[in-house]
Amino acid sequence: MNPARDVLLEAEHFDELGGWTLDTEFVHTMGSPYLMAHGLGRPVADAVTTVRFPATGPWRLWVRTLDWVARWQAPGVPGRFQLHVDGRPCATEFGTQGPDWHWQDGGVVAIERPLITLALHDLTGFNGRCDAVFLTQDLDAPPPPNDSGVLAPWRDGAHGRGEAHGRADETPASFDLVVVGGGFAGMCAALAGARGGLRVALVQDRPVLGGNASSEIRVPLRGLIPKDGPCGGIGALVEELQYDPAVDARLPQTGDDARYERILTAEPNLTVLLHHCLISADAAGGRIRRITALDARSGARKTLAGRLFADCTGHGTLGALAGADFRIGAPDDPPFTPARDTPLMGMTNMWLWEPGDAPEPFAPAPWALDLSLGDIPAQHLAWPWSWESGFYRHPIDDLEYIRDWNLRALFGVWSAMKNAPHAPHLNARITHLAAIAGPRESRRLTGDHVLHEDDMLNRSAFPDGFVPVSWYLDRHFPIPECLRNYPDDPFLGKGRHKPGTSVDARPRHAQPWWGIPYRCLYSRNVENLLMAGRNISTTYWALGAVRVMRTCGMMGEVVGSAAAVCAEHDCTPRDVYHRRLNELRRRIDANRR
Repeated sequence: MNPARDVLLEAEHFDELGGWTLDTEFVHTMGSPYLMAHGLGRPVADAVTTVRFPATGPWRLWVRTLDWVARWQAPGVPGRFQLHVDGRPCATEFGTQGPDWHWQDGGVVAIERPLITLALHDLTGFNGRCDAVFLTQDLDAPPPPNDSGVLAPWRDGAHGRGEAHGRADETPASFDLVVVGGGFAGMCAALAGARGGLRVALVQDRPVLGGNASSEIRVPLRGLIPKDGPCGGIGALVEELQYDPAVDARLPQTGDDARYERILTAEPNLTVLLHHCLISADAAGGRIRRITALDARSGARKTLAGRLFADCTGHGTLGALAGADFRIGAPDDPPFTPARDTPLMGMTNMWLWEPGDAPEPFAPAPWALDLSLGDIPAQHLAWPWSWESGFYRHPIDDLEYIRDWNLRALFGVWSAMKNAPHAPHLNARITHLAAIAGPRESRRLTGDHVLHEDDMLNRSAFPDGFVPVSWYLDRHFPIPECLRNYPDDPFLGKGRHKPGTSVDARPRHAQPWWGIPYRCLYSRNVENLLMAGRNISTTYWALGAVRVMRTCGMMGEVVGSAAAVCAEHDCTPRDVYHRRLNELRRRIDANRR
């Protein structure tokens, strides 16, 4: 790329995003955040930016995008959008070609003055997406590279020779503890570490905290916080952060995101980095030395050095980048091979609807799944969590596929609800459909102990069993009706509880089991890596009981407290188990202040 004749614009760096959603879920598979027009069938407001060109005249235009339903050869092109140059639409409609991310040719555009405005103009409201815009004065130039191994360094080089985008800090910021992932596990780990006297960084790839318990995803809090047990202080930070103390908490709202942020940013020892995506980890000799995070809005990179690191990403992303051992699915060893009787739990785009007072038509969507209300058991129209996909897909490599299949299923059933004979739901309206999906299962990092379902069913006692379990041994499986019609990609799930003792009972009727061993919360082969959340060290079935968010938050409390013990005594997380368990227990108890 030659900055004297070329201009590269990342869509996520536009000055104003308008109604476009910044999607950071798939950075590790597609190489970049991107913008998506998630308008539920109503075109969203333009994303707009101002650009200074080195010269006027004709420029060749390329836009990195895709037709997001083309991989299924679905009829129609729902994700259409235009690029407006100083208010004038280019002739090409983008998002209309190809099942994979690529550079779509926009032809030649006239740049009539050095400083112009570019706008992404959505035409449908149905999830069109744009990764980047490239313009060049070389009218015969081929498209930019598209292979991920070439594209990433090409982008870095382009930004490094122009603005400061893409450059890592020369001097890394240094912390005692770096926590990656801002859900309940990460928030509690960061709070416990900071209040234990550590300098802590919390890295979160979204603009808000809360993870699945954010207003973006809207999964309600579940699990119990016991009032007695071997750690009297466990659950104190969860109680401080939780937006609703009821056992069956309501759905999170926008104000809850703001409350999380107020609590965490008030901590003097805690640096909160929102919109920062983990992209690499520098590890050697079984230790992580530093990580690099990409600011999804500005493109700047930040390097964070640390003595200790905590993977609270849910996906085990930090552990995987650092070479930590992990498992996916039921087999004890790779490769990942989901079988019919041992599928993964799926990923859900939570959606909510309600009856209205007047008709709200919804045009048939030929590109959505062709569903009828007879295909859907009635209860699933009231169970937003049960619309989940990915049972037989790779939980990392296929994430975008899974999310898009969810959208095709949801828009398909909504079309059926609105356009069925006699239109029984003609007055209904969607009040929420999450653009950002909530995963249930992916990598499980391996610790010194792998929690087994029999540990819970036998109520085994562990000297380091500090985190209580109060949920079912509950895994989701595709419902038979959906599996028959869509054997490769069922999109409706239902919980199945492994037979056993009172662990199977509803948590408000059960006595919690103590508990998850601390040895499940640090890596067996990366000596300064802790973990909390659904990516801890468990078996296939045991994950079903530990994945709910209050339980994950209590894991975070233990991890942050253990980091404080490590820092005080210059020891590893494993040393804490062998020599300093009582001190760890005291620190956990001290969180209840």
